[in-house]
Amino acid sequence: MAKFVVTPANPAQREAWVGGTLPGVERVRPGLWSIPVPIPINPLRYVLVYALELPDGVAIIDAGWNTDEAYDALVAGLGVAGYAITDVKGVLVTHIHPDHYGLAGRIRESSGAWIALHPADARLVRERYDDEAIDSLVQRERALLRRCGVPDLTLDELAGASMMIRHMVSMARPDRLVEDGDDLDLPGWDLRAIWTPGHSPGHLCFVSPERRVLFSGDHVLAKITPIVAVHPQSGPNPLADYLDSLDAVRKLEVDEVLPAHEYRFLELAERVDTVMAHHDARLAEIEQVVGAAGAAACWDVATRLTWSRPWETIPPFMRRSANNETLAHLAWLEAKGRLVREPGEPDLWRLP
Repeated sequence: MAKFVVTPANPAQREAWVGGTLPGVERVRPGLWSIPVPIPINPLRYVLVYALELPDGVAIIDAGWNTDEAYDALVAGLGVAGYAITDVKGVLVTHIHPDHYGLAGRIRESSGAWIALHPADARLVRERYDDEAIDSLVQRERALLRRCGVPDLTLDELAGASMMIRHMVSMARPDRLVEDGDDLDLPGWDLRAIWTPGHSPGHLCFVSPERRVLFSGDHVLAKITPIVAVHPQSGPNPLADYLDSLDAVRKLEVDEVLPAHEYRFLELAERVDTVMAHHDARLAEIEQVVGAAGAAACWDVATRLTWSRPWETIPPFMRRSANNETLAHLAWLEAKGRLVREPGEPDLWRLP
């Protein structure tokens, strides 16, 4: 079956993504701006921050990494729209990953803006970003990786692989908690929150029925699929959460999807169907690999799967992501009774 390709809402924005350049600041429609904020040393290259005009300033959706380059780009982009950083009244954070949450604290210091998160992500902030709590998280990650069968020689390196990006976050507790179905108090906007766990436990999308647009964060992207992984701060079956969340947004009647990366696009339902088909194929591949092996640890399964590049060329941080994403698929198959797990160090997976 041919792979469905979405229609870009702005071809120039797509061309910038394909060409490896930064797209321009753009007035998407009256009262709404798209501001690309660069992400250092990352293949995603930038996060798209959306500025929503209010009677007395702007609210923004997501913030970017906490770097001077990102902050300056956000300030400059707001300037194109006719605003200063001090005009930001609120930061709606789709989820707590550094490229979305990292600058929120610095923006609050500059403008007094409130920061909003879903409670499920708000509960994770301290353990993830507080210097006094991070060691516990690293040790829990190490224990998880050991049970996945990660070799001892690389165990410590993988367990601490995310430490290199912790400085990209300005530690900031949220001022407001946003629940599923909440109507956001933004004058001139009919914005409603949709809880879409999977990529993170508290991931939020925001829909405007009047404008028929969906701010999708990392939940639905034009080309790539977000990482959905088991890790110390995830639920036991994040892939089930993610697929349920995809089904929830698929039903929305919108004309345009505004994601946090890549480019804006038109066909939400068709893109959701493509992402679901991708996971169906991945689940089938994992089932086949486990069946051929007889019994295998998660790490061994991950090394035998098809990735976008040869396993030997994947850097440590991404190998950890690949392993933990494989574990999410194994957990889904276990919940459906299609695989069984034999607990140990490592856990072994086999057909029933």
